[in-house]
Amino acid sequence: MTAPEGRGIGAAVTGDTFRILHVSTGNVCRSPITERLTRHALSHRLGDPPPGYAGGSPIGGLIVESAGTWGHEGAPMEANAEAVLTDFGVDASGFVGRELLDEHVIRADLVLTATRDHRAQVISMGHSAGLRTFTLKEFTRLVRAIDPATLPDPLTEGVVERARALVRAAAALRGWLLAPSAEADEVYDPYGAPITFFQSIGDEINQALEPVVTALTGVRSRT
Repeated sequence: MTAPEGRGIGAAVTGDTFRILHVSTGNVCRSPITERLTRHALSHRLGDPPPGYAGGSPIGGLIVESAGTWGHEGAPMEANAEAVLTDFGVDASGFVGRELLDEHVIRADLVLTATRDHRAQVISMGHSAGLRTFTLKEFTRLVRAIDPATLPDPLTEGVVERARALVRAAAALRGWLLAPSAEADEVYDPYGAPITFFQSIGDEINQALEPVVTALTGVRSRT
């Protein structure tokens, strides 16, 4: 399938939404970086940037949020995490940390965690979360193996339907496409580390998100 050129794809969605939840530990480093990078990449492709990157604002029907298993409720993003986002040209303002609650998992259509431990914690909360919860790098690996031509066309069926089909396809592949090592699915915690480590984690997250956002939207990056 040849990906369309971005603008206007969100118009195929008719009021329905698909909610992506990024999960880490404190919700002040990894998951805020991943949340804001995801929103930025989505708006870059779909041409629908929400004013101020408000968390509840859908981008082509996709809502992107984050929380922490030991979340610092009400806390700002770590300064080094903000610096990483600034380096990517991404707005880091207005972020408020959240503790992961049952309601977040219940509402989420796709949960992407920083580590396998986070994934296990989300699944242990119940709410039939197993088939829609992956580590970010695990989901990236699975998405790379899915033929885009087998997914709904975002122009005719909408981005939301495409996203739902992508999650189902990834879940079906999980038992067949294993990680090459236990560490391959981990994004390590930069909390308390120097800015250089934060930057390396930011690059790691950004690289993992690229194929995911492309698969979700059917639109390749224009850069």
